[in-house]
Amino acid sequence: MDPFENTGQPDWDWWGRLWPTPGETLRKLGVESGDALAEVGCGNGYFALPAARLVDPATVYACDLDESLLAECSTLADRQDAENVEMVHGDARRLSEHLPEPVDVVLLANAFHGVDDRDALVREVEASLRPGGRFVVVNWRDRPREETTVAGQPRGPPTDLRVSAEETEAAVRSAGDFSLERRVDLPPYHYGLAFER
Repeated sequence: MDPFENTGQPDWDWWGRLWPTPGETLRKLGVESGDALAEVGCGNGYFALPAARLVDPATVYACDLDESLLAECSTLADRQDAENVEMVHGDARRLSEHLPEPVDVVLLANAFHGVDDRDALVREVEASLRPGGRFVVVNWRDRPREETTVAGQPRGPPTDLRVSAEETEAAVRSAGDFSLERRVDLPPYHYGLAFER
């Protein structure tokens, strides 16, 4: 299967300019100690590794289609002694088949805009969560790409792919049995939504 549209993996410096404290971002979105968490499209672990420290002793399932990014994430997890991170090679569109157990949180960062069948993904996320579990979506605001610059260059998905927080909320709530638990502004260019099952 192909990855979600326009969800390439930027380098760490690029991410660091947007989220200098990814663990704090996760805390704002309600992730806490003891939460088993699956990150969809984890890439090389920019959120998965801070999540591992935050949820310890629970497990973080770092899920991605790209085996080279998972290998990099695994190497970084070893360097950071993050023993509670498990690499999961597989497609998010079959997430529940890839996880060994239902989780408390499914995190999808910077990818919802590229999902081709949002209803199917939301249903799969729902099937992967424990009762009372949360689906956390972090995404680019619906602004023209030329207005979202990092290091002087336009960044993020093409303007026509971007979805507002309101559109994301409507898509998640219409496809699954979710209620919006919290909405978080993530300056300079993102929003976060946490839904409860």
